[in-house]
Amino acid sequence: MLLHINPAYLFKLLYGFPPWMPADGNLGDKNFLMGKPGHREGTTMHVKKYLLKCLHRLQKGPGYTYKELLVWYCDNTNTHGPKRIICEGPKKKAMWFLITLLFAALVCWQWGIFIRTYLSWEVSVSLSLGFKTMDFPAVTICNASPFKYSKIKHLLKDLDELMEAVLERILAPELNHANATKALNSSIWNHTPLVLIDERNHHHPVVLDLFGDRHNGSSNSSASEKICNAQGCKMAMRLCSLNGTQCTFRNFTSATQAVTEWYVLQATNIFAQVPQEELVEMSYPGEQMILACLFGAEPCNYRNFTSIFYPHYGNCYIFNWGMTEKALPSANPGTEFGLKLILDIGQEDYVPFLTSTAGVRLMLHEQRSYPFIRDEGIYAMSGTETSIGVLVDKLQRMGEPYSQCTVNGSEVPIPNFYSDYNTTYSIQACLHSCFQDHMIHHCSCGHYLYPLPRGEKYCNNRDFPDWAHCYSDLQMSVAQRETCIGMCKESCNDTQYKMTISMADWPSEASEDWIFHVLSQERDQSTNITLSRKGIVKLNIYFQEFNYRTIEESAANNIVWLLSNLGGQFGFWMGGSVLCLIEFGEIIIDFVWITIIKLVALAKSLRQRRAQANYSGPPPTVAELVEAHTNFSFQPDTYPHSPNTGSYPNEQALPIPGTPPPNYDSLRLQPLDVIESESDGDAI
Repeated sequence: MLLHINPAYLFKLLYGFPPWMPADGNLGDKNFLMGKPGHREGTTMHVKKYLLKCLHRLQKGPGYTYKELLVWYCDNTNTHGPKRIICEGPKKKAMWFLITLLFAALVCWQWGIFIRTYLSWEVSVSLSLGFKTMDFPAVTICNASPFKYSKIKHLLKDLDELMEAVLERILAPELNHANATKALNSSIWNHTPLVLIDERNHHHPVVLDLFGDRHNGSSNSSASEKICNAQGCKMAMRLCSLNGTQCTFRNFTSATQAVTEWYVLQATNIFAQVPQEELVEMSYPGEQMILACLFGAEPCNYRNFTSIFYPHYGNCYIFNWGMTEKALPSANPGTEFGLKLILDIGQEDYVPFLTSTAGVRLMLHEQRSYPFIRDEGIYAMSGTETSIGVLVDKLQRMGEPYSQCTVNGSEVPIPNFYSDYNTTYSIQACLHSCFQDHMIHHCSCGHYLYPLPRGEKYCNNRDFPDWAHCYSDLQMSVAQRETCIGMCKESCNDTQYKMTISMADWPSEASEDWIFHVLSQERDQSTNITLSRKGIVKLNIYFQEFNYRTIEESAANNIVWLLSNLGGQFGFWMGGSVLCLIEFGEIIIDFVWITIIKLVALAKSLRQRRAQANYSGPPPTVAELVEAHTNFSFQPDTYPHSPNTGSYPNEQALPIPGTPPPNYDSLRLQPLDVIESESDGDAI
């Protein structure tokens, strides 16, 4: 068979230029190929030549069998054990094979332990002490009472009258209060009433209405109510939903706790319906609360404080928050270089049933962080001077994968409802936002004590009658708390202020008269005393020392530790190094490549056998083969033709038989330099 091949086409395909072009791609004419030399064509030719040689090498494979490759590895590896397997006698070969296998298993076992230890991401904690001038912390102060009773009394009128009737019923149960309860606003009471539960018979507890004549739906309960004054009765709050068809009871061990929680719940319903601007006006203003201020040697006043509205405590005031101005540094440690405040809490105007604690709630925190003063704050008593010495602890946690901390909260899937304050991330903000998000999802409204996202409304009895029952279930839900704790993350960098607190009576009896006269004159321009010991609080906040502690996490097991241990175990048990591992990897690659070549050859042989099985006619003669390659219209006439059928049975065209060209490398068209280089390599 003669094949007519165009040599110019082959040269163009293999080398990128025609055979009449010089090897450098330049014909001597500077204007050839737009006047530029053929450097790019020459580089392409070398790359194609290299790829062609690589293709030939891959087609041949490693050139060994499995046994030959294994013997070659054992004879040339730098690992000590495999060499002895092929060099010793039969008995020693078996012994060295077992020893090598045992030590290899020990190495793999030790490696597994070290890798598992490294992937456990353990940390070590280091404590270091430093000394430097530090920024004074942000100080948040709030009154224990959120509102002035004189300004909010009109909103709580019906609730206070109902509260007084409840207390009379608890303190004097034997009297008849039917006439007194008729004048009360029953809508508040009917929505969430207080009940008595007689648990003296644990199998059949009895629920008694505090104001009604019903006893589990029946009458004649006066005798039972009188008997229920014993220790076996407990007070509870009844929370209902679905128009009273589904109710739960929140039990209390003391009537004091019951009436306080009931009053706070009803007051929350009232405050949620009042705009925040009006609530701010009903709280304590800064000019009346902050009587005197001194930071170091510099005087200050209420204008140096930032006011925010905190639902638990009304108006709160933050000193040195750092939102608009740079944080103030502390010149030196000690009382004279700290912050001194004199505050008036106005205890005589407290809401009687809403707040049972008198004093100032205060908190120290970082600049630009939101003060969760209910969770982390402390109280300062009225009529005392409270000195607070501060020590600083700085915490630095490692992030992923060592701990689940976050730098700015961007990885936390919970929306931050405190973002309007432009404060830094904290886990308290995440937990409160998570609870409010669940509250909106399950109860269709948000709680008054937490920020509200846009487009949502606060819960109240008028718009959401079932909100109290839903809120109580959500508050006591363990699954909800675990969900929020699992989704929220701690901050990677945190600063904690450790406080040492001491108190003393202030002012003393000897100085009480003149101090109150001066303070009354400065605030109210009155010659009479308008202040009293019950409302005055003095605070001294200062650094005890400029020493600060840094608690820092670091990786207990780093990559250097892992590599040194892996290499030590491999060298101790096998006498090997990294080069031995590279050799082993090379042998694995050769094994895989030999396997692939064998599988490809097996697939080809199966395909050829399948093609031969489909061709059932006699083998073609030499004349037919030659005619088939020279005359494409030639078809061997091995079957009789029929006018109703095709040329072959079952209407299947037989493949044109042919003989493939010989698979010899010597017949391949290659450049002379390639042939010479290969022949030189074979000679070597």
